[in-house]
Amino acid sequence: MLGMDQYEMIRTAHRHYGKTIRELAREYGHHRQTIRKILAGQEPVYRRRTEAAEPVMAEVGWIVRGWLEQDRAAPPKQRHTARRIWQRLVAEHGFRGAESTVRRWVRGCKAAAGWDQVAAVLPLDPAAGVEAEVDWGRAWVELAGRRTEVRLFCLRSRYSGQAFVRAYPWERQEMFFDGHMAAFGYFGGVFPVLIYDNLTAAVQQVLRGRRRVEQERFVRFRSYYTFAARYCNPGRGNEKGGVEGLVGYARRNFLVPLPVVRDFAELNRLLLERCGADGARVLAGREDRRTIGERAEEERGRLLALPAQPYTSRPDQSVKISRYQTATVGRNQYSAPAGYVGRTLRAQVGCWRVRLYDGPRVVADHPRVFGRQQWQIDPLHYLTAIERKVAAFDSARAIRQWRPAWPASYETMLAALRQRRGESAGTREFVRILQLHGAHPAATVAAAVATAVELGVFDAEGVRHLLRRAAETPLDVTPLAADRLPGVTDRAVGTSEVARYGALLAGGGA
Repeated sequence: MLGMDQYEMIRTAHRHYGKTIRELAREYGHHRQTIRKILAGQEPVYRRRTEAAEPVMAEVGWIVRGWLEQDRAAPPKQRHTARRIWQRLVAEHGFRGAESTVRRWVRGCKAAAGWDQVAAVLPLDPAAGVEAEVDWGRAWVELAGRRTEVRLFCLRSRYSGQAFVRAYPWERQEMFFDGHMAAFGYFGGVFPVLIYDNLTAAVQQVLRGRRRVEQERFVRFRSYYTFAARYCNPGRGNEKGGVEGLVGYARRNFLVPLPVVRDFAELNRLLLERCGADGARVLAGREDRRTIGERAEEERGRLLALPAQPYTSRPDQSVKISRYQTATVGRNQYSAPAGYVGRTLRAQVGCWRVRLYDGPRVVADHPRVFGRQQWQIDPLHYLTAIERKVAAFDSARAIRQWRPAWPASYETMLAALRQRRGESAGTREFVRILQLHGAHPAATVAAAVATAVELGVFDAEGVRHLLRRAAETPLDVTPLAADRLPGVTDRAVGTSEVARYGALLAGGGA
């Protein structure tokens, strides 16, 4: 191997002592071509003939290749990073190699597959408790058994780097506000300045420079929480690069592999846990080595205090109840009680609920549905009409949607009533039993129906009696002490024998 010391000696021997190339090659053991390069001023360059072996990856390489291959079918922004691969190898396969080894190995695989991506990051030095950045992102999850694209509301502190991520089905304005309120509660206060791009939930029109015409409801919202909004120049998302990076970071680290959840409540609990766990991380490029959580705790006391009551203004709209007992809200149908057909009610639309009001009184409260032409039905709203038209019982949409969730005792009760009273009368009597759900919890009614079936009681009045019995306070039947009432409580009372009463009825003696 040619070192700088030989480089110097060869040049000196030639320049000062006049040695020839042949003599230098023979004396120092290098090829004449190498001697010529040295004399021409070319410094020695070391090149590795073969790549360094990585035996620690030999046992797990096939696993990593499988993950990278699976990523081809995953959403592009939710594929494994080298760090995530290393974390999974350590947690799931007891891997003992260094993260740098995995990074180098994965880099080679991704380069061969053409997956390399390079992102530029702008370093910031913000003050504590002043600014945060807000953005929407998208991700995929397994929601209620279906792969579903969700929207991620992301808010990130510029000082601490603490992240808040919350999932919604859409990027509607009421969800935009709800995300802010949830984030303010998570951080323990309001950031005086929030930085946005020109999203339509906040901006109605972009004017020249930094001037914006804001949405009226957004002005009311930020005025309620007394924070200032600052907007990026159009097409310059890098001006809020922290939250832009958070969107991708959350997808890769919070949602890989794709979470399997029942509903948005479970998904948001998962996201909140992972946001909290991320507080143990130390951000690169900071002057000190404090964790995100430690910096966030310092910042907490410098934020604006939360108002005594959260912002509650929601968009209301007038809706007319159709002959099908439904109101159209957001291209979907929500049921109302039969007495409101043809009347105009007020619909209040929240993130997760739709409520119908008759003046100040709530007459219907439904989970909000998303999409188009979907029906959100409360079966109790239709029981009065079904009682009058029992021939439509089996085909009624309310019954067809409710019936799969019935306990088996309901089907037993319905079959027995139809057999004893006939198809129409038996069905009508069963509808009267279903109407008891309007005054009693579903579990209580189900227990009463199950008891009635066991006792052979097949009518609505019998079930109603069992519900009254269940609601009564049990009597205290603790026996009195023997000395409490002399001559009464101290007398022994034997157990009656039913067979003796049977003998009396038959005319026999005692």
